[in-house]
Amino acid sequence: MTIILFLIDTSASMNQRTYLGARPTLLDVAKDAVEKFIKIRQRDSASRGDRYMLLTFEEPPGNIKAGWKESLATFMTELKNLQAVGMSTLGAALKSALDLLNINRMQTGIDTYGQGRCPFYLEPSIIILITDGGRLTTTLGVQDELNLPMHSSVPGSELTKEPFRWDQRLFSLVLRLTGIPPADREPSTVVPSDHSPVDVMCEVTGGRSYAVISQRMLMQCLESLVQKLQGGVVINFEKTGADPPPANGEDNGTASPPLYPPNNNTWQSCRKLIYVQRSAQKGYTVGHWPIPESFWPDPGSPALPPRTAHPIVKFSCANSEPMVIDNLPFDKYELEPSPLTQFILSRKQPTIAWQVFVSNSYKNSEVDYPFGYLKASTSLTCVNLFVMPYNYPVLLPLLDDLFKVHRCKATREWKQQFDNYLKNMPLYYAAPLKRALQRMGAPNLVPDTMENCLSYSVLNYLKRLKNQAKTEFEKLISTVGTKKNMSEGIRVNPAPQRPFGPASKLTEMNLTPHLVMNDRFAALKNDLNDFNLFVLFVKDREIKHESYRNAYDIPRNSILDQLARMRSNYLQCSLSHTRLQDEDQIHSLPVGQMGNYQEYLKRFTPPLREIESIPVRQHMFGNPFKIDKRMMVDEADIDLVGGGGSSPMRGQKRMLDSPVGSPRAKRKPGPLPKDFPVWRPQSPLPLSPALPLSPASDTEDELYIIEKERQAPTLSHVDDGLFNWNSSDDMQSMNSRSAANHVDLWDNQEPELEMPPLVLNCSNDSKFLQDSGCRAEVIRIRSAFFKEVRKPGRNFRQLFKQLRAVEGNLDFQIYMVREVINEALRFKRKYLIKLLEDFQQRLLQSNRIAHIEPPTYSR
Repeated sequence: MTIILFLIDTSASMNQRTYLGARPTLLDVAKDAVEKFIKIRQRDSASRGDRYMLLTFEEPPGNIKAGWKESLATFMTELKNLQAVGMSTLGAALKSALDLLNINRMQTGIDTYGQGRCPFYLEPSIIILITDGGRLTTTLGVQDELNLPMHSSVPGSELTKEPFRWDQRLFSLVLRLTGIPPADREPSTVVPSDHSPVDVMCEVTGGRSYAVISQRMLMQCLESLVQKLQGGVVINFEKTGADPPPANGEDNGTASPPLYPPNNNTWQSCRKLIYVQRSAQKGYTVGHWPIPESFWPDPGSPALPPRTAHPIVKFSCANSEPMVIDNLPFDKYELEPSPLTQFILSRKQPTIAWQVFVSNSYKNSEVDYPFGYLKASTSLTCVNLFVMPYNYPVLLPLLDDLFKVHRCKATREWKQQFDNYLKNMPLYYAAPLKRALQRMGAPNLVPDTMENCLSYSVLNYLKRLKNQAKTEFEKLISTVGTKKNMSEGIRVNPAPQRPFGPASKLTEMNLTPHLVMNDRFAALKNDLNDFNLFVLFVKDREIKHESYRNAYDIPRNSILDQLARMRSNYLQCSLSHTRLQDEDQIHSLPVGQMGNYQEYLKRFTPPLREIESIPVRQHMFGNPFKIDKRMMVDEADIDLVGGGGSSPMRGQKRMLDSPVGSPRAKRKPGPLPKDFPVWRPQSPLPLSPALPLSPASDTEDELYIIEKERQAPTLSHVDDGLFNWNSSDDMQSMNSRSAANHVDLWDNQEPELEMPPLVLNCSNDSKFLQDSGCRAEVIRIRSAFFKEVRKPGRNFRQLFKQLRAVEGNLDFQIYMVREVINEALRFKRKYLIKLLEDFQQRLLQSNRIAHIEPPTYSR
C-alpha cells in the first residue's frame, strides 16, 4: 500500500490570479493538479492499494481533511471545498503530516527499534506539497527559515532523531505562476528545483522540489511524480577508505585516465532510494536479513539510543569477489539512478563487488564487519545492493565446509569457529540466521537463548508505546472531520486610556445632566466601565432562514406578503402541488446536493403495484443468485448510463400493445374482475323530474311504485302501424315483470339520463328494409347496438336500454334483437346471448306470437 499525502497551502496568498485560461487562482491550479495526478496514477494497476490523504495549513485537527479512514469520494469532496484563508505555517503543517503518518507505524512495529533495520518492513509514503513559495508567516511574524516544531504527540518519536522515516519522501510543487505570461517560453527538458526553504527539506527526505512556471511544466512534473511512486527506503551512501584503483589497470606502466573529473566527488556521498519490490507469488515484500544498527545491542541496557532516520551505509572501494553459496538466502535491492550508480557502471566491472559497512555496528567501534556489497548487474544496466548475513566473509566459508566437507556433521574445531562467529555477531541476527540454517538442513546450530536481544525494561517500554500509539490513533481518527468551534461573538476589551483628548472612561463622563440624579448614577459608573464579559453577537451564515416557522426571520418590509404566503401554504390541502415552504428549500440547496436524485426520490410516495405484473425472466446462465437492485433512478442518471444516446431505453425492447400476426396474450385472473367499474369522484348527476321521492316502505312496494310512476317504455300506435315510445298498451305486461328480471334491475339501481328514442321513420312498416331511406336508418341503429356488444365487460345495461327504446312494429324489434344475437355469436358472448334470447321471448309472449320470420335482404 502506497500512501499519497497531499499538503495544500491554504494561505491567503494562494488567492492570487494566474495568467492561465479563465485566470484561475493558485488554489484552483493546485486542486486541478491533484485531480490530474490521481487520473494519471490510476492508469497503473498498482494504484489499487493506494491511500490518499489531504491536509492543509489550518490549525489541527481541522487541517486533516482526509485521513486514514476516509474514502476517495470524501477526499475529492474536501478538495473541492478548500478555501485559501490563513497563514503560511509550513513548518507546523509539515510536522502535522509526518505525525499523521508516524502514529500508525508505532502500533504496527515496522520500525523494529533495537533489532536492525528491515527494508522489507516498510510503509512507502510520499508527501506532495503544493504551495506558492511565498514567505513563511506565523502568529509571531515572518520567518526566513523553515523550522519544524520539535515537540510531538506521537508515542515513540524520541527513538528517531528526525521527524520523518526512511520510507517517507517529500516532493514540492512550487507554483511560480505569475499574472502575466512569462517571457521565456522555450521548451525545457528538466524542470529546475525551486530556491526556497522547502527545497532543503525535500533533499533531506530523499525527494526534490519543482519550480512550475507554466501549465505544460506542471503536467511534466505530475508525470515525473507518478514515476517516483515506487516502494523503497532511502539510504545514505558514503565512501570510506581509499579511492578505487583504475578500472583497466596499468598498461606499459601508464595508468588510464580517471573516468570522473578529479574535482567531482558527488558519487562519494549521496542519499538515494533502494527499490524494494513485491514478491510476485505472495503479493508483498519479502526479505531475510536486516541492516545493522549503529550501536552494539546490550541485553542489559535499560534504554535504546535514538537512531537516524536514514541509515549511514559506508562502502569500501577495494575490489572483492561477490560471495554466495547454495541454499543460503540473500536480499537484492536495486539502487535508484545517482552519481554513485553512474560511477560504478562507468567502470564496467560486473564481477567486482564493493563491501558495505555500518559504523559502530560491532562492539569495538574501531572495527566494522561487512553485511553486504554493491555490485553492477551483468548487463551493466543498474547497480544492486546485496544484503548478506553479518560478517559474511567468515560465515560463508564455514557453512560451505559444513555441507560439502563435513556432510552436516559439525566437528569440534568447526563448532568452536562457529561459536566465535556467533560471539562477534549482533544478537538480532540470530533469528534470521536460525531460519536460514533450518532451511539449509542444519536447524540446531544457533541456540535459542540468543534470540532475546532486548532487555526486559526495553520490551515493556516498546509494548507501552504500542498501546499508547493505538489509543492516540483512535483519538485522531475520531477528530478527523470535526470543525473547530467558532466563537459565538466578539469579546469587547476596554480601550487604553489616551493621554490627551476627551475622556476615554465612562466614569469620567456625566451620565445625566440633572444634579439630583447624579447620586443615583454614581453607583453604576464602575459597572458601566467593566467590559470583561461583554460579547458582541456574530450572525451565523450557515443558519437557514425559515420564514414559514420563525417570525423573526421575516424582514419588516415583507410582513404583509409573508402573511399571504403563509395563509396559502396553510390552506393548501392538495397533495399534487408542492408547498411553498418546500419550494423555498428546493431553491436554497447547495450546488453539491443539486444532483442527489436518490434522496429526492426517496421522499416520494411509493407507487402502487400493478394488478398484473409482467413476469421477470429468470437468469438461466451466469450467476443464479443475481438479484435486481431495488433502486429508484432519475432520468438524468439513465441518460448518463446510456452513454449519451438519443433514447435512454435504446438497449431495451419496446413492448407492443397489440402484436401483429400473433394472438393477444390471455389475461390472467387477478384480484379484481374484468367488469370492475373504476369510479372517479365527481358531482352527482341531477335526478329526473319523473322520479319523485317517496317515503320509506317495503322493497317490493317501493319498486312497484317507482315503476308505476315512471314513464315506462310503452308502445302506442302511430302512423301506419308503427309504435311510439309514449304508448303503453302492449308493453305494460313486460314492465310489470321488470322486478323479477336482473336486466331491468340493473336499470333501476340508479337514475340515469334519458336517452333519445331510436325512431324508424318509414312510410310502410312491412317493407322497411326495401326502402333505401329506411335501410340506412336500420343500419345506423344496428351499428349503435353492435358497438355496445363489442364493449368489454359484462355490464349490458346500456344495450338493453337501447333495445327497449326502439320505436317500431314488433317485426322490426324482433329483427333488431336477432341481429344483435348474431353479432354476439361472432364474439362468443354466451352470457349476452342468453340474456338476448330471454328478452326476445318476453317480446313474443307479450304479443302472443309464436314465431316471426324476418324478411331477408341482400347486403
